[in-house]
Amino acid sequence: MVTFDDKRNFYRMMLNSEVTITIIDDEANRQMTATCRDMSAEGMAIEMDYPLDIGTRVRVKVESSTQSIQSLDAKGRVIRVKEESADCYLVGIKIDDMD
Repeated sequence: MVTFDDKRNFYRMMLNSEVTITIIDDEANRQMTATCRDMSAEGMAIEMDYPLDIGTRVRVKVESSTQSIQSLDAKGRVIRVKEESADCYLVGIKIDDMD
């Protein structure tokens, strides 16, 4: 739960949504699916099966469940990686740009 004691500039919105991640730094623009746990105006936490390197540039797409709300298409970079368990990594992404 986010409280006023949280040191973040923006509150985090809890999600459990499937996202598509494209590795921008990869020549092949490799794509994978993951789960977005939470998101704020500046970043998001993504749960993945394997880690990404710190500094990796990515594009994250969150499809909208309704036509009245636009899908999220953001570019950012990996700023944190935490191993939660075997084959489960929490990847922190700082959002640099949104389309």
